[in-house]
Amino acid sequence: MVAAGQRPVICRSRELIERGRGIRFTVRRHGEAAPAFVIRFGGVVHAYLNRCGHRSLELDWNEGEFLDAFGEHLLCATHGARYAPASGTCVGGPCGGAGLVKLAVSEQNGDVLLEPGDDIQLINSGAGLFP
Repeated sequence: MVAAGQRPVICRSRELIERGRGIRFTVRRHGEAAPAFVIRFGGVVHAYLNRCGHRSLELDWNEGEFLDAFGEHLLCATHGARYAPASGTCVGGPCGGAGLVKLAVSEQNGDVLLEPGDDIQLINSGAGLFP
């Protein structure tokens, strides 16, 4: 859990490689813990709840592996639903137009930060921040 007044750091910017592995983290949304992830695509960090729009299943086929083999789409490992990495919009497969839930993030001073909203809080940060 992130302490009160502490910056909501998800991971270090350098941990996210363009079209590479994502970093998983956990948020509290609407009072419940929810898995989430952040990736770098198009030189920008993007974060989403780790829940397929088709079914509420986690997307990654191995921990942190969210992009397809070409690095062009986020891919649900279970049913093959495909999403645009920059928007979370459904672009193919069984998602039937249901996109991913996008989370507001920013980069400051070499860190990737969750921008907390009224219904979202960072619970656990991503890889590499704590020994």
